[in-house]
Amino acid sequence: MTGASDGIGRACAQELAKAGFDLVLVARRRSVLDDLAAELRAHHRVAVEVVAADLSTSDGVSAVIEATVNLDVGLLVAAAGYGTSGEFLDGSLDVELAMIDVNCRAVAALSHAFGRRFAARGRGGLVLFSSLVAFQGVARTANYAATKAYVQSLAEGLRLELRHRGVDVIASAPGPVASGFAARAAMTMSSAETPAVVARGTLAALGRWGTVRPGFLAKLLEGSLSVLPRWARVRMMAIVMRGMTKRPRSGANQPPSLGSNDARRP
Repeated sequence: MTGASDGIGRACAQELAKAGFDLVLVARRRSVLDDLAAELRAHHRVAVEVVAADLSTSDGVSAVIEATVNLDVGLLVAAAGYGTSGEFLDGSLDVELAMIDVNCRAVAALSHAFGRRFAARGRGGLVLFSSLVAFQGVARTANYAATKAYVQSLAEGLRLELRHRGVDVIASAPGPVASGFAARAAMTMSSAETPAVVARGTLAALGRWGTVRPGFLAKLLEGSLSVLPRWARVRMMAIVMRGMTKRPRSGANQPPSLGSNDARRP
């Protein structure tokens, strides 16, 4: 479970623990993970391991793979990620490249490592977090949308490749989510889904759907956009993002906690 320290990742951990699953929690902030692990052990009587790792680095990804090599892991929930808002040229290149490392490179590496393990034993699942913005380019969050397009495409392809080997793959594409993202990225959301709703909808769809849009808001937004040609969706999303980022805040392009999904957003 990557991105377990906050937002959707934390909510997924809580839902899985409630169902009786043992967990491996991954994020950068060990103290937060330790607190969550203690809570889950006490309330749900499950075994919980903690791995503090920065998924923007190869060492961090390797640490997760190595720490779980002798564990009976059956499901990868890759919820870690973050985003930025504002025009691409005005942001920090280092931040944007680190976002590609977390949102794409780490997802690919972990999907490869755990996908091999699951395929070798003939069962398992990969839960990858896409986004509403994955289905078209989005001005003022261009790079973030591009990283989510990668995740969406990866999940769709892997689903077909791995299903005959007993491994299910799902892409979860939520709309706006009420987590730490909006404050960190200087965005205003008039309405947003809760992480709990996204987590429950995502996990319930595993084994049933290739792509899920958890929550009423995601379904409503996708329904309104799906009737438009791609060029029109790009322009419509540009208008939406302009309204959500009218008052850019100093430091809006600084990354939140890498390796956590505090930054989850549409």
